[in-house]
Amino acid sequence: MRNTLVLCCVAVLSAISGTASAQDWTKSKWGPNDEIGAANYMTPELVLKAASLVKTGKTYPLGIPVTSQTPAYPPRTYKITVVQPGQAGSAGLGPNKATYNDDILDTWVGIGSQLDGLGHLGVEHVYYNGNKLADFADPNGLKKLGIEKVPPMVTRGVLLDMAAYFKTDVVKEGTAFNVKEIEEAAKQQNVEIRQGDVVIFHTGWLSLLGKDDKRYSAGEPGLGVEGAKYLTGKGVVAVGADTWGLEVLPFESKNVFEVHQILLAMNGTYILENMDTAALARDKGYEFLFVLGQPRWTGGVQAMINPIAIR
Repeated sequence: MRNTLVLCCVAVLSAISGTASAQDWTKSKWGPNDEIGAANYMTPELVLKAASLVKTGKTYPLGIPVTSQTPAYPPRTYKITVVQPGQAGSAGLGPNKATYNDDILDTWVGIGSQLDGLGHLGVEHVYYNGNKLADFADPNGLKKLGIEKVPPMVTRGVLLDMAAYFKTDVVKEGTAFNVKEIEEAAKQQNVEIRQGDVVIFHTGWLSLLGKDDKRYSAGEPGLGVEGAKYLTGKGVVAVGADTWGLEVLPFESKNVFEVHQILLAMNGTYILENMDTAALARDKGYEFLFVLGQPRWTGGVQAMINPIAIR
């Protein structure tokens, strides 16, 4: 009876310990008020080191052009309207006949090349640093974790050419990148993943755009759960890919967007989607200066972006 009682106590304590452990992710190591997550890894010293990577001055835009036909995660859509305010029926404004165009965007922000902020995806309505949806989300903009809080991203970028690793032009959908694949690809390219890096995968998937949009949207190769934990353990600032959702689809299990949860909610690691990596991969630009100044829409969840890789 005594042994049974001891075993029961141990089981209860283990259950309590397990519950506490499961909640540890809600507390950021940068303190209870932190809203920028892994961006804390970027320091002036790290920026200086990254700037020293520039040898040729060649620049690579990583963003793609967006049109009303660009496939996006449902129900996202994009529309642009160009107008000439106050100029109808006239030769122009003033004696010099000045004319101009303005544009109006009616769009979801998560289309094309995009940055996922820390308020984008959570676990049962709890987001990065334990922020609960009811406390910070508002239809007029997030009260915390808004995209305007993200500092400029200027750091070392690392491209992992998974198409070259798998010896194909387009990596097959459902192919997961976990520790083995990431480490072997990095070793093959003779690059090391370090704290403060932005890591981007090239898969060739973006080449399907406009050619096979149905396949492009139905699945994708991408980061696996083990790989996500590995990269966050390395202390990277952001992880991106030339795919619409970064993580592997179909998912590795019944869990939905678990990689997003690991990166954004649990570690404050940003996500970069639909990065145009083709030219960078073609030039074997595996290490570069990564520069991003995102739109600072107050309270925004995501941002349309065009990061620049400089070699």
